Amino acid sequence: MKKKILMLMAASMLATNIVACSAETEIPVVTSEDTTENNDSASDSGTEAASQEDKKDVESHEEKTTFENDEDGGHAIHADGEDISYENIEVKKTGESGSEEADFYGDNAAVFAENGATLNIKNAEITTDGGHANAVFSYGEGTTVNISDSTIRTNSNNSGGLMTTGGGTMNAENLDIITQGGSSAAIRSDRGGGTVNVTGGYYETNGSGSPAIYSTADITVKNAELVSNVAQGVVVEGKNSVVLDNVNLTANNTKKNSKKSDVYQAVMLYQSMSGDADEGTAIFKMNGGSLVNKNGGIFYVNNTTAEIDIEDVDFTYASDDFLRIEAAGWGSEGSNGGQVTFTATKQAFEGNTVVDNISTLNMYLNDGTVYSGAINTDGAAGAVYVEISEDSTWKLTGDSYITSLTCDEDAIDLNGFTLYVNGTAYEEGTSSTGEAVDAYKGSTSDKNTKSDKGKNDSKPDSDHAKPGNGEKPSGKPDKKPESSENGKKSSKNSDEKSNDSSSKKMSADKKE
Repeated sequence: MKKKILMLMAASMLATNIVACSAETEIPVVTSEDTTENNDSASDSGTEAASQEDKKDVESHEEKTTFENDEDGGHAIHADGEDISYENIEVKKTGESGSEEADFYGDNAAVFAENGATLNIKNAEITTDGGHANAVFSYGEGTTVNISDSTIRTNSNNSGGLMTTGGGTMNAENLDIITQGGSSAAIRSDRGGGTVNVTGGYYETNGSGSPAIYSTADITVKNAELVSNVAQGVVVEGKNSVVLDNVNLTANNTKKNSKKSDVYQAVMLYQSMSGDADEGTAIFKMNGGSLVNKNGGIFYVNNTTAEIDIEDVDFTYASDDFLRIEAAGWGSEGSNGGQVTFTATKQAFEGNTVVDNISTLNMYLNDGTVYSGAINTDGAAGAVYVEISEDSTWKLTGDSYITSLTCDEDAIDLNGFTLYVNGTAYEEGTSSTGEAVDAYKGSTSDKNTKSDKGKNDSKPDSDHAKPGNGEKPSGKPDKKPESSENGKKSSKNSDEKSNDSSSKKMSADKKE
């Protein structure tokens, strides 16, 4: 009995001590919430990354809202003077249209904005399958389309990816565009032009007469890949421009869409005389990146005044022609050459330059540029001025004929050939001072007149003739009527620098 009492007393004392200890000392208790906090402290990125991946997975499986239209001339989405946004959508467009309404005023476009609307689109899948069914269309001054993180596929003729006319604005970022039809540039504009800004993404064309870019607007593309599998890479018409900044452009100009020219090239600057582009200076500028033509040369200029500026571009092409300036089938015979100012900065390039007898060239080689090539190897033709900065060099690859020259004594390497300056052989190791040449006196640019319009009015990408003199088609309204909705040669920087292909490859509308 005494032993039992002693055991009970001991147990009681132990319990008292435990209670006292519990009151004086905090013992941590692990909860699921605390576990999350501790894990975040130990590895924030792991938990947050998993959460973000889960969110992305949910979003990727989120059902998209679908907009469809199969009416001839209709739209799946139509923004008319309003500010509206769409996100995570699918757009499907079929139906046909008469070409003029579609090209000029947005008829039959899958997504159409007009009358000062601001249309915002993000994370969209847009598909068109019908003649003259452009995917996304911005029409008219004050109208703006902003589109990002979206894919576009067009499958028929005259169906561009992005289309801008009438002074509209198109801003695009990180798009994936592939077109299959003829006259279907990935980045396209027509009568009245506008402003187009593209950043990032992939843009591919597969039809005849479908360059990656066809410009009757001011178009700037940055940090993107352009691929044209049949036509030129870029076409600039009339008083408009294309500026490429850190862009990789690949052309494979294998098929002509017009009998007006037999030249294959990566970039063409011209004036069609159709009335869709004002007469004036066509501009092409490229800074960085690469330009490849798998069939033909690089630049071709006819029937327009043009400015070409290149800097730090890696060129690869498959013929001897680098720059060709000469008459083609557009414009009036005898005044339809090219009048070109060409500037190369920090650039290495090679190949022949051809200037016919109704064309002119002022060539400026600046800031360490190295040109290996020849000018007018067959003899004197159009007037040519070459100016070489003190740190730049021209190495001849054939006898050359120019009109005027400015250089220091170390600028020209004859390389065993003869350079004729205004008929006199240049003596290697001597300096020269000359003057720029004026545009050919019989050229359209010299006349500054529109009297030739309409004489050669079919565009190289067009399946129909368009009216000249800047007028809209006879019987057509001033704006679109309302529609119902629902390389062998390679030169690097001197400082080291149609319709059946649907595959997207690592490689790039219109009028050829």
